[in-house]
Amino acid sequence: MNLTRGVGRFREILRAVETRTTQNLRMTIARQLAEILLRGMCEQSYWNPLEDPPGQSPLDDPLRKGANTKTYTLTRKARVYSGENIFCPQENTEEALLLLLISESMANRDAVLSRIPEHKSDRLISLQSASVVYDLLTVALGRRGQYEMLSECLERAMKFAFEEFHLWYQFALSLMAAGKSARAVKVLKECIRLKPDDATIPLLAAKLCMGSLHWLEEAEKFAKTVVDAGEKTSEFKAKGYLALGLTYSLQATDASLRGMQEVLQRKALLAFQRAHSLSPTDHQAAFYLALQLAISRQIPEALGYVRQALQLQGDDANSLHLLALLLSAQKHYHDALNIIDMALSEYPENFILLFSKVKLQSLCRGPDEALLTCKHMLQIWKSCYNLTNPSDSGRGSSLLDRTIADRRQLNTITLPDFSDPETVSDSSSSSSLSRTESPLHLFVSSHLHSHPKPDTFVWPPAAHSVSDPGPRQEPSLCNSPEVYFHGFPSLFSVSSVHATSVAASRVEQALSEVASSLQSSTPKQGPLHPWMTLAQIWLHAAEVYIGIGKPAEATACTQEAANLFPMSHNVLYMRGQVAELRGNSEEARRWYEEALSISPTHVKSMQRLALILHQLGRYSLAEKILRDAVQVNSTAHEVWNGLGEVLQAQGNDAAATECFLTALELEASSPAVPFTIIPRVL
Repeated sequence: MNLTRGVGRFREILRAVETRTTQNLRMTIARQLAEILLRGMCEQSYWNPLEDPPGQSPLDDPLRKGANTKTYTLTRKARVYSGENIFCPQENTEEALLLLLISESMANRDAVLSRIPEHKSDRLISLQSASVVYDLLTVALGRRGQYEMLSECLERAMKFAFEEFHLWYQFALSLMAAGKSARAVKVLKECIRLKPDDATIPLLAAKLCMGSLHWLEEAEKFAKTVVDAGEKTSEFKAKGYLALGLTYSLQATDASLRGMQEVLQRKALLAFQRAHSLSPTDHQAAFYLALQLAISRQIPEALGYVRQALQLQGDDANSLHLLALLLSAQKHYHDALNIIDMALSEYPENFILLFSKVKLQSLCRGPDEALLTCKHMLQIWKSCYNLTNPSDSGRGSSLLDRTIADRRQLNTITLPDFSDPETVSDSSSSSSLSRTESPLHLFVSSHLHSHPKPDTFVWPPAAHSVSDPGPRQEPSLCNSPEVYFHGFPSLFSVSSVHATSVAASRVEQALSEVASSLQSSTPKQGPLHPWMTLAQIWLHAAEVYIGIGKPAEATACTQEAANLFPMSHNVLYMRGQVAELRGNSEEARRWYEEALSISPTHVKSMQRLALILHQLGRYSLAEKILRDAVQVNSTAHEVWNGLGEVLQAQGNDAAATECFLTALELEASSPAVPFTIIPRVL
């Protein structure tokens, strides 16, 4: 077997000038050569068509040489294509892709689409040839990550796809990979019609609907399709109940009425319990049952189920995160921080864990370490996404680099510059947990009962003026966000107890794009996930500065986030916090009102606005806003406390006492960050 000579002969035939009689043969040879290049040749053994083949190739069979090899020559050489500036592929995938695109063009040109019985055999041959080409295109483009182009190619294949499940399913998967979720769901509906007994298809559709689309009613329908399928899909019934529970849980978070929230939470809990009973060895079922119990503030029960989840999957990031939040709800902040550090040793680029770490460090180790973690997050962000303008990173990190004299006299400490990729600060080095320790052993032996004192590491925050929000060159993305975010959803609403509605998110995104276009001639490139994460990093740093009473630094960090998303309700809320810190209640009220005009269910803005109205003596309006906030999120103890103060000021002492008692009860089980920060995805 001599692949080197075979590839050479294929190329020789394909370079010959085409005639009508050789068209079908050319399509077959092009497809076969592409298959050899994709499956039988690596990049190291490839040579381009204009180079001489290697004398000794690893592709050749060393056992077949000499006597068994015959050489065939033609007396007349075929005319070949020639000319200037002819494209020549430089690697095997590139040449295979060129050949397959040529084959696809020929297959579409000669397609037999007639449905009359006389053409049935020709139609089947045409379909088979096209299917092979599109399967190979999937391999070639999938290797390059060119899912957008793949979806366009498979869309052209739809002329062959009448009642053909394989092509429809390939098209749906390509749309998913290209981020075209809405179209993918519509195509998956056709796949369900063609193959109704396959439970994986509605589960896939439910996963898409629960993700960025947020089509929760559609997701509920798909999940019920799996649950109600009967014995044919019994092995997937547990996953069906899991999807149904996630749908109810997300609907409960979005519900604006307290009664509806409670009904949906009970439905979610029952669905998760059913999923766990059907599949007791599935760590996801135990985890989501624990998460739902935690959201319902049943902390001891949630701890029991998260322990089961860790027994089944000891290194699951979400289970470890939930364990840390449950410990923080029991006010074991040091133990929770140790769990977060251990999880980060396995998942160092998980920004959701890092956001929780900032909050826990602020609670139990002070603002210095929290700010150092914010700087570390900026360094991680920069390492994941290539900054094209070094001045951006230098300007941003300077807000966290400089030291001040009134913080434990540590002016001599030098920190690595964010613009220098060679120097990276390890913000989690104070953790005493090794990567080899078992999370379950940690859970049982120490972190539920012991309370070790943390190591102290102090880093002084910086004093810095507000940076100029003028035109700036934006970073260019070097990879898709899924590579670095481990499949987590958008992070821009993680600081909110109540999930921001999809409509509000789209409004703020559109307004931010308009406002950004007025500030800078260079639009943000690529997907929004990394930019949302960067904005959240700055907002977390601003929150830490507000906590230590430094409005100038908080303003600078908020401005950095505003440069990315000027109309985000989170940014507007933080501007209100800074205004309150400066003692300007009227300006703070305007910012909170603007935040609520973007996201009417942002509980933190509602609570702070009501507090200002209370200070101004407008008790009735403050009470109305706080009662609305309680309807949105009935577990926010700050809102209950504020409502009690307003009622007390109005002379309604009995109702105020009830509110204060509710606030105390909820505060006793309140985690450092909301449980809803943990993504709920199938």
